[in-house]
Amino acid sequence: MIKVGEYEIREANEDNIWEAVKINEKTLPEHYTFEFYLEVYRNFPEGFLIAWLDGNAVGYIMNRIERGLSHFGFSIVKQGHVVSIAVLPEHRRKGLGTALLQTAIERMKNRGCQEVYLEVRVTNEEAIRVYEKLNFVKVRTIEYYYSDGEDAYVMARKL
Repeated sequence: MIKVGEYEIREANEDNIWEAVKINEKTLPEHYTFEFYLEVYRNFPEGFLIAWLDGNAVGYIMNRIERGLSHFGFSIVKQGHVVSIAVLPEHRRKGLGTALLQTAIERMKNRGCQEVYLEVRVTNEEAIRVYEKLNFVKVRTIEYYYSDGEDAYVMARKL
């Protein structure tokens, strides 16, 4: 468990993954099936984290470990992929998203990842600023990435 002010960040388990689903449905326009959450959890359980306040889930991050072409060269590397991160609006700007991401990145390093990447809406300036503060850089744009047609930046950093 990690303390961030009055919040606690803990690893998810199969019994509380639904809490991440509920946060996703309240905060993000893109939704996944419960089976997808479960698959991501089973692939990298220590990288699926939920933030709690007084017994209520208020944020989460879920990540995968993959092998793929490096975002910084022409080699195949072990990568961490931030699949989804969200914090309920009333708990934002308190360092919780940053703490979730930093904790996940450290766990990706511990699993031998050489880099980490994520996709973010090109209009999500607040998130982009947070990622840039954590040394992520925009490596490319994917046109029409989201179901509503919005483009995404792929942002990555070396570990």
